[in-house]
Amino acid sequence: MGLLNFLKNKFSKKDKQETSKQEENKSEREISNLNIENLKQEDISKVLEQSLDKLPKETKREIESEDKVNSNQEISEQKSSLEAFKEDEPSLVTQTSRDEVTRAYVKGLKKSNKGFMFKLKKLTSIFKHVDESYFEELEQILIEADVGVELSLNLVDKTKKLAKINNLTNPTQINELLIDEMFTSYQKEETNLPKDIEFQKDRPTVLLVVGVNGVGKTTTIAKLAKRYKDQGKKVLLVAGDTFRAGAVEQLTIWANRIGVSILVGKQGSDPSSLCYDGLTKAKNENYDLVIVDTAGRLQNKANLMDELAKMKRVMSKVIPSTPDETFLIIDANTGQNGVEQARVFKEVTPISGIVITKMDGTSKGGIILAIRDKLGIPVRFIGLGEGLDDLKEFDLDSYLYGLLIGEEL
Repeated sequence: MGLLNFLKNKFSKKDKQETSKQEENKSEREISNLNIENLKQEDISKVLEQSLDKLPKETKREIESEDKVNSNQEISEQKSSLEAFKEDEPSLVTQTSRDEVTRAYVKGLKKSNKGFMFKLKKLTSIFKHVDESYFEELEQILIEADVGVELSLNLVDKTKKLAKINNLTNPTQINELLIDEMFTSYQKEETNLPKDIEFQKDRPTVLLVVGVNGVGKTTTIAKLAKRYKDQGKKVLLVAGDTFRAGAVEQLTIWANRIGVSILVGKQGSDPSSLCYDGLTKAKNENYDLVIVDTAGRLQNKANLMDELAKMKRVMSKVIPSTPDETFLIIDANTGQNGVEQARVFKEVTPISGIVITKMDGTSKGGIILAIRDKLGIPVRFIGLGEGLDDLKEFDLDSYLYGLLIGEEL
Protein backbone atom coordinates (compact mmCIF):
# COMPACT_ATOMS: atom_id res chain seq x y z
CA MET A 1 0.00 0.00 0.00
CA GLY A 2 3.05 2.25 -0.04
CA LEU A 3 5.40 3.17 2.77
CA LEU A 4 3.76 6.50 3.65
CA ASN A 5 0.33 4.90 4.03
CA PHE A 6 1.82 2.05 6.02
CA LEU A 7 3.41 4.45 8.50
CA LYS A 8 0.29 6.59 8.82
CA ASN A 9 -1.89 3.53 9.42
CA LYS A 10 0.54 1.99 11.88
CA PHE A 11 0.94 5.04 14.09
CA SER A 12 -2.66 6.23 13.89
CA LYS A 13 -3.72 2.71 14.88
CA LYS A 14 -1.34 2.88 17.81
CA ASP A 15 -2.90 6.19 18.87
CA LYS A 16 -6.35 4.61 18.90
CA GLN A 17 -5.16 1.58 20.86
CA GLU A 18 -3.44 3.73 23.45
CA THR A 19 -6.49 5.99 23.83
CA SER A 20 -8.60 2.89 24.41
CA LYS A 21 -6.10 1.69 26.99
CA GLN A 22 -6.34 5.04 28.77
CA GLU A 23 -10.12 4.70 29.05
CA GLU A 24 -9.81 1.10 30.23
CA ASN A 25 -7.36 2.02 32.98
CA LYS A 26 -9.22 5.12 34.19
CA SER A 27 -11.55 3.29 36.58
CA GLU A 28 -8.70 1.01 37.68
CA ARG A 29 -6.61 4.00 38.75
CA GLU A 30 -9.60 5.51 40.56
CA ILE A 31 -10.00 2.32 42.58
CA SER A 32 -6.29 2.19 43.40
CA ASN A 33 -6.48 5.70 44.87
CA LEU A 34 -9.21 4.81 47.38
CA ASN A 35 -8.43 4.92 51.10
CA ILE A 36 -9.17 1.26 51.76
CA GLU A 37 -8.86 1.47 55.53
CA ASN A 38 -11.67 4.02 55.82
CA LEU A 39 -14.20 2.08 53.74
CA LYS A 40 -17.35 0.82 55.37
CA GLN A 41 -18.92 -2.52 54.57
CA GLU A 42 -21.51 -1.03 52.19
CA ASP A 43 -18.83 1.12 50.51
CA ILE A 44 -16.72 -1.92 49.73
CA SER A 45 -19.70 -3.79 48.36
CA LYS A 46 -20.58 -0.86 46.12
CA VAL A 47 -17.04 -0.44 44.81
CA LEU A 48 -16.65 -4.15 44.08
CA GLU A 49 -20.05 -4.43 42.43
CA GLN A 50 -19.51 -1.45 40.13
CA SER A 51 -15.91 -2.26 39.23
CA LEU A 52 -15.93 -6.06 39.08
CA ASP A 53 -15.84 -6.30 35.28
CA LYS A 54 -12.87 -3.93 35.03
CA LEU A 55 -10.65 -5.55 37.63
CA PRO A 56 -7.88 -8.00 36.66
CA LYS A 57 -9.14 -11.57 36.12
CA GLU A 58 -7.40 -12.93 39.20
CA THR A 59 -9.00 -10.33 41.47
CA LYS A 60 -12.38 -10.82 39.81
CA ARG A 61 -12.35 -14.57 40.39
CA GLU A 62 -11.35 -14.04 43.99
CA ILE A 63 -14.22 -11.62 44.65
CA GLU A 64 -16.80 -13.69 42.77
CA SER A 65 -16.06 -16.64 45.05
CA GLU A 66 -17.67 -14.69 47.90
CA ASP A 67 -21.48 -14.59 47.86
CA LYS A 68 -22.08 -11.90 50.45
CA VAL A 69 -20.20 -9.24 52.32
CA ASN A 70 -21.58 -10.08 55.77
CA SER A 71 -18.71 -10.52 58.19
CA ASN A 72 -15.56 -8.78 59.36
CA GLN A 73 -13.51 -11.66 57.91
CA GLU A 74 -15.07 -11.19 54.46
CA ILE A 75 -14.54 -7.44 54.65
CA SER A 76 -10.89 -8.01 55.52
CA GLU A 77 -10.43 -10.37 52.58
CA GLN A 78 -11.99 -7.93 50.16
CA LYS A 79 -9.84 -5.12 51.51
CA SER A 80 -6.84 -7.36 50.82
CA SER A 81 -8.05 -7.91 47.26
CA LEU A 82 -8.28 -4.18 46.66
CA GLU A 83 -4.92 -3.58 48.32
CA ALA A 84 -3.35 -6.22 46.07
CA PHE A 85 -4.87 -4.47 43.09
CA LYS A 86 -3.44 -1.18 44.31
CA GLU A 87 0.02 -2.74 44.63
CA ASP A 88 -0.23 -3.92 41.02
CA GLU A 89 -0.89 -0.38 39.81
CA PRO A 90 2.66 0.27 38.47
CA SER A 91 2.04 -2.43 35.84
CA LEU A 92 -0.90 -0.38 34.55
CA VAL A 93 1.28 1.99 32.54
CA THR A 94 -0.49 5.18 31.54
CA GLN A 95 -0.12 5.42 27.76
CA THR A 96 0.50 8.72 26.00
CA SER A 97 -1.23 9.69 22.74
CA ARG A 98 1.87 8.65 20.83
CA ASP A 99 4.73 6.39 21.73
CA GLU A 100 7.45 8.35 23.54
CA VAL A 101 10.18 6.97 21.32
CA THR A 102 8.38 8.13 18.21
CA ARG A 103 7.86 11.55 19.77
CA ALA A 104 11.62 11.81 20.26
CA TYR A 105 12.21 10.86 16.61
CA VAL A 106 9.66 13.40 15.38
CA LYS A 107 11.33 16.14 17.42
CA GLY A 108 14.89 15.10 16.57
CA LEU A 109 14.21 14.74 12.84
CA LYS A 110 12.22 17.94 12.48
CA LYS A 111 14.90 19.69 10.40
CA SER A 112 15.43 16.64 8.20
CA ASN A 113 11.69 16.27 7.68
CA LYS A 114 11.37 19.88 6.55
CA GLY A 115 14.51 19.69 4.45
CA PHE A 116 13.43 16.57 2.59
CA MET A 117 9.63 16.28 2.55
CA PHE A 118 9.05 20.03 2.20
CA LYS A 119 11.13 20.04 -0.97
CA LEU A 120 9.27 17.03 -2.38
CA LYS A 121 5.89 18.65 -1.70
CA LYS A 122 7.07 21.94 -3.17
CA LEU A 123 8.11 20.11 -6.31
CA THR A 124 4.58 18.75 -6.76
CA SER A 125 3.20 22.28 -6.66
CA ILE A 126 5.55 23.39 -9.43
CA PHE A 127 5.13 20.41 -11.77
CA LYS A 128 1.71 19.21 -12.85
CA HIS A 129 3.22 16.35 -14.85
CA VAL A 130 6.64 14.77 -14.60
CA ASP A 131 9.31 15.13 -17.24
CA GLU A 132 13.08 14.75 -17.35
CA SER A 133 13.64 17.98 -15.45
CA TYR A 134 11.42 16.69 -12.64
CA PHE A 135 13.67 13.67 -12.16
CA GLU A 136 16.72 15.92 -12.20
CA GLU A 137 15.15 17.91 -9.36
CA LEU A 138 14.57 14.67 -7.43
CA GLU A 139 18.23 13.78 -7.79
CA GLN A 140 19.23 17.15 -6.39
CA ILE A 141 16.90 16.81 -3.40
CA LEU A 142 18.34 13.39 -2.54
CA ILE A 143 21.92 14.59 -2.86
CA GLU A 144 21.20 17.58 -0.63
CA ALA A 145 19.74 15.18 1.96
CA ASP A 146 23.12 13.38 2.01
CA VAL A 147 21.82 10.19 0.47
CA GLY A 148 24.97 10.22 -1.69
CA VAL A 149 25.45 10.89 -5.38
CA GLU A 150 25.70 7.29 -6.58
CA LEU A 151 22.75 6.05 -4.53
CA SER A 152 20.67 9.10 -5.50
CA LEU A 153 21.21 8.47 -9.19
CA ASN A 154 20.35 4.78 -8.81
CA LEU A 155 17.18 5.52 -6.86
CA VAL A 156 15.91 8.06 -9.35
CA ASP A 157 16.75 5.75 -12.24
CA LYS A 158 14.72 2.91 -10.66
CA THR A 159 11.86 5.28 -9.94
CA LYS A 160 11.86 6.52 -13.52
CA LYS A 161 11.71 2.96 -14.88
CA LEU A 162 8.91 1.91 -12.53
CA ALA A 163 6.93 5.04 -13.38
CA LYS A 164 7.22 4.24 -17.07
CA ILE A 165 6.17 0.63 -16.55
CA ASN A 166 3.12 1.69 -14.53
CA ASN A 167 2.29 4.71 -16.72
CA LEU A 168 2.58 7.14 -13.80
CA THR A 169 2.91 10.85 -14.54
CA ASN A 170 1.45 12.38 -11.38
CA PRO A 171 4.21 14.02 -9.27
CA THR A 172 2.70 12.88 -5.96
CA GLN A 173 2.62 9.27 -7.13
CA ILE A 174 6.19 9.56 -8.39
CA ASN A 175 7.34 10.88 -5.00
CA GLU A 176 5.67 7.98 -3.19
CA LEU A 177 7.30 5.58 -5.61
CA LEU A 178 10.70 7.14 -4.89
CA ILE A 179 10.18 6.89 -1.12
CA ASP A 180 9.25 3.21 -1.45
CA GLU A 181 12.44 2.60 -3.41
CA MET A 182 14.52 4.48 -0.84
CA PHE A 183 13.45 2.47 2.18
CA THR A 184 12.02 -0.89 1.11
CA SER A 185 15.45 -2.44 0.64
CA TYR A 186 16.64 -0.93 3.93
CA GLN A 187 13.65 -2.44 5.74
CA LYS A 188 14.46 -5.90 4.39
CA GLU A 189 18.12 -5.63 5.40
CA GLU A 190 17.32 -4.37 8.92
CA THR A 191 14.93 -7.19 9.82
CA ASN A 192 15.86 -8.78 13.17
CA LEU A 193 19.23 -7.06 13.38
CA PRO A 194 20.27 -6.46 17.03
CA LYS A 195 20.37 -2.84 18.17
CA ASP A 196 20.96 -3.00 21.90
CA ILE A 197 24.11 -4.46 23.44
CA GLU A 198 23.87 -8.18 24.18
CA PHE A 199 25.46 -8.70 27.59
CA GLN A 200 27.69 -11.63 28.43
CA LYS A 201 26.37 -13.79 31.26
CA ASP A 202 29.58 -14.84 33.02
CA ARG A 203 31.94 -11.90 32.48
CA PRO A 204 32.06 -8.16 31.77
CA THR A 205 30.88 -7.04 28.35
CA VAL A 206 33.44 -4.79 26.66
CA LEU A 207 32.49 -1.95 24.31
CA LEU A 208 35.19 -0.14 22.34
CA VAL A 209 34.19 3.32 21.10
CA VAL A 210 35.97 4.91 18.15
CA GLY A 211 35.53 8.09 16.11
CA VAL A 212 37.32 11.27 15.13
CA ASN A 213 37.57 14.24 17.47
CA GLY A 214 34.56 16.51 17.58
CA VAL A 215 31.81 14.03 16.64
CA GLY A 216 30.39 13.82 20.17
CA LYS A 217 32.25 10.70 21.25
CA THR A 218 32.66 11.67 24.91
CA THR A 219 29.03 12.75 25.28
CA THR A 220 27.83 9.57 23.57
CA ILE A 221 29.86 7.43 25.97
CA ALA A 222 28.21 9.29 28.85
CA LYS A 223 24.75 8.71 27.38
CA LEU A 224 25.45 5.01 26.89
CA ALA A 225 26.78 4.75 30.45
CA LYS A 226 23.63 6.35 31.84
CA ARG A 227 21.40 4.14 29.70
CA TYR A 228 22.87 0.96 31.12
CA LYS A 229 23.28 2.26 34.64
CA ASP A 230 19.54 3.03 34.58
CA GLN A 231 19.02 -0.61 33.58
CA GLY A 232 20.80 -1.70 36.74
CA LYS A 233 24.16 -2.50 35.13
CA LYS A 234 27.46 -1.88 36.88
CA VAL A 235 29.41 0.30 34.44
CA LEU A 236 33.11 1.17 34.23
CA LEU A 237 34.51 3.81 31.88
CA VAL A 238 38.12 3.58 30.69
CA ALA A 239 39.49 6.96 29.56
CA GLY A 240 41.63 5.60 26.73
CA ASP A 241 41.90 8.90 24.85
CA THR A 242 45.05 9.88 26.72
CA PHE A 243 46.42 12.17 24.01
CA ARG A 244 43.77 14.86 23.47
CA ALA A 245 44.00 17.65 26.00
CA GLY A 246 40.92 17.73 28.20
CA ALA A 247 39.50 14.38 27.02
CA VAL A 248 40.11 12.60 30.33
CA GLU A 249 38.80 15.54 32.35
CA GLN A 250 35.61 15.73 30.29
CA LEU A 251 34.90 12.03 30.65
CA THR A 252 35.62 12.19 34.38
CA ILE A 253 33.08 14.99 34.82
CA TRP A 254 30.47 12.93 33.01
CA ALA A 255 31.26 9.82 35.05
CA ASN A 256 30.85 11.73 38.31
CA ARG A 257 27.64 13.34 37.13
CA ILE A 258 26.10 10.03 36.07
CA GLY A 259 27.45 8.09 39.02
CA VAL A 260 29.58 5.43 37.31
CA SER A 261 33.19 4.41 37.90
CA ILE A 262 36.04 5.62 35.70
CA LEU A 263 39.67 4.57 35.30
CA VAL A 264 42.08 7.26 34.12
CA GLY A 265 45.81 7.53 33.44
CA LYS A 266 48.24 10.33 32.91
CA GLN A 267 48.00 12.43 29.74
CA GLY A 268 50.09 10.86 27.00
CA SER A 269 50.29 7.48 28.74
CA ASP A 270 49.86 4.20 26.84
CA PRO A 271 46.12 3.52 26.36
CA SER A 272 46.78 -0.21 26.04
CA SER A 273 48.13 -0.35 29.59
CA LEU A 274 45.04 1.46 30.77
CA CYS A 275 42.88 -1.10 28.95
CA TYR A 276 44.72 -3.88 30.77
CA ASP A 277 44.12 -2.26 34.14
CA GLY A 278 40.51 -1.45 33.29
CA LEU A 279 39.52 -4.93 32.17
CA THR A 280 41.36 -6.49 35.11
CA LYS A 281 39.44 -4.24 37.48
CA ALA A 282 36.16 -5.04 35.74
CA LYS A 283 36.82 -8.76 35.91
CA ASN A 284 37.84 -8.76 39.58
CA GLU A 285 35.03 -6.46 40.71
CA ASN A 286 32.23 -8.02 38.66
CA TYR A 287 31.36 -5.11 36.38
CA ASP A 288 28.66 -5.74 33.78
CA LEU A 289 29.92 -3.30 31.15
CA VAL A 290 33.24 -1.68 30.32
CA ILE A 291 33.17 1.24 27.86
CA VAL A 292 36.62 2.08 26.47
CA ASP A 293 37.25 5.48 24.91
CA THR A 294 39.92 5.80 22.22
CA ALA A 295 41.94 8.58 20.60
CA GLY A 296 40.16 10.26 17.70
CA ARG A 297 43.08 10.95 15.41
CA LEU A 298 42.94 10.18 11.71
CA GLN A 299 46.12 11.85 10.56
CA ASN A 300 47.85 8.56 9.93
CA LYS A 301 45.87 5.40 9.18
CA ALA A 302 48.84 3.15 9.94
CA ASN A 303 49.32 4.64 13.42
CA LEU A 304 45.60 4.39 14.12
CA MET A 305 45.58 0.76 13.03
CA ASP A 306 48.59 -0.09 15.18
CA GLU A 307 47.15 1.63 18.24
CA LEU A 308 43.72 -0.03 18.01
CA ALA A 309 45.25 -3.42 17.21
CA LYS A 310 47.47 -3.19 20.30
CA MET A 311 44.53 -2.22 22.52
CA LYS A 312 42.51 -5.18 21.26
CA ARG A 313 45.40 -7.61 21.79
CA VAL A 314 45.76 -6.46 25.38
CA MET A 315 42.00 -6.71 25.98
CA SER A 316 41.85 -10.27 24.70
CA LYS A 317 44.66 -11.30 27.06
CA VAL A 318 42.63 -10.19 30.06
CA ILE A 319 39.19 -11.25 28.78
CA PRO A 320 39.30 -13.49 25.69
CA SER A 321 37.25 -12.56 22.61
CA THR A 322 36.97 -8.91 23.58
CA PRO A 323 35.99 -6.29 22.63
CA ASP A 324 32.46 -7.65 22.24
CA GLU A 325 31.29 -4.54 20.42
CA THR A 326 32.99 -1.71 18.55
CA PHE A 327 30.84 1.36 17.99
CA LEU A 328 31.84 4.09 15.54
CA ILE A 329 30.49 7.56 16.35
CA ILE A 330 29.52 9.74 13.37
CA ASP A 331 28.26 13.32 13.48
CA ALA A 332 25.21 13.65 11.20
CA ASN A 333 26.29 17.18 10.28
CA THR A 334 29.44 15.91 8.55
CA GLY A 335 27.41 14.25 5.80
CA GLN A 336 29.48 12.35 3.26
CA ASN A 337 32.59 13.18 5.29
CA GLY A 338 31.13 10.95 7.98
CA VAL A 339 30.69 8.14 5.48
CA GLU A 340 34.35 8.49 4.51
CA GLN A 341 35.38 8.40 8.18
CA ALA A 342 33.39 5.19 8.58
CA ARG A 343 35.10 3.66 5.58
CA VAL A 344 38.56 4.39 7.04
CA PHE A 345 37.71 3.00 10.47
CA LYS A 346 36.15 -0.08 8.90
CA GLU A 347 39.46 -0.77 7.16
CA VAL A 348 41.29 -0.42 10.48
CA THR A 349 39.02 -2.46 12.75
CA PRO A 350 35.76 -4.44 12.53
CA ILE A 351 32.80 -2.18 13.36
CA SER A 352 29.71 -3.79 14.88
CA GLY A 353 27.55 -0.69 14.84
CA ILE A 354 27.23 3.00 14.05
CA VAL A 355 26.02 5.66 16.46
CA ILE A 356 24.73 8.76 14.67
CA THR A 357 24.97 11.91 16.80
CA LYS A 358 23.48 15.42 16.49
CA MET A 359 20.68 14.31 14.18
CA ASP A 360 18.49 17.06 15.62
CA GLY A 361 20.91 19.70 14.31
CA THR A 362 20.92 18.73 10.64
CA SER A 363 18.50 18.64 7.72
CA LYS A 364 20.47 15.81 6.11
CA GLY A 365 18.75 12.74 7.55
CA GLY A 366 19.57 10.68 4.46
CA ILE A 367 23.05 9.91 5.80
CA ILE A 368 21.67 6.72 7.35
CA LEU A 369 20.85 5.43 3.87
CA ALA A 370 24.31 6.36 2.61
CA ILE A 371 25.99 4.48 5.47
CA ARG A 372 23.97 1.34 4.79
CA ASP A 373 24.58 1.57 1.03
CA LYS A 374 28.33 2.23 1.23
CA LEU A 375 29.34 0.25 4.30
CA GLY A 376 26.68 -2.29 5.17
CA ILE A 377 27.07 -1.45 8.89
CA PRO A 378 23.87 -1.18 10.96
CA VAL A 379 23.00 2.01 12.80
CA ARG A 380 22.57 0.92 16.43
CA PHE A 381 21.80 4.22 18.19
CA ILE A 382 20.80 7.70 17.14
CA GLY A 383 21.27 11.01 18.96
CA LEU A 384 18.08 13.06 18.79
CA GLY A 385 18.92 15.87 21.23
CA GLU A 386 21.39 17.18 23.78
CA GLY A 387 19.84 15.55 26.86
CA LEU A 388 21.35 12.44 28.45
CA ASP A 389 18.20 10.48 27.59
CA ASP A 390 18.09 11.65 23.96
CA LEU A 391 20.27 8.80 22.69
CA LYS A 392 17.76 6.25 21.39
CA GLU A 393 18.08 2.72 20.13
CA PHE A 394 17.65 2.98 16.37
CA ASP A 395 14.10 2.12 15.36
CA LEU A 396 13.56 2.09 11.60
CA ASP A 397 9.82 2.71 11.59
CA SER A 398 10.09 5.61 14.04
CA TYR A 399 12.96 7.04 11.99
CA LEU A 400 10.91 6.80 8.79
CA TYR A 401 7.89 8.31 10.51
CA GLY A 402 9.93 11.24 11.82
CA LEU A 403 11.69 11.81 8.50
CA LEU A 404 8.76 11.33 6.14
CA ILE A 405 5.68 12.36 8.13
CA GLY A 406 6.78 14.19 11.26
CA GLU A 407 4.14 16.32 12.94
CA GLU A 408 1.59 15.82 10.19
CA LEU A 409 -0.71 13.58 12.29
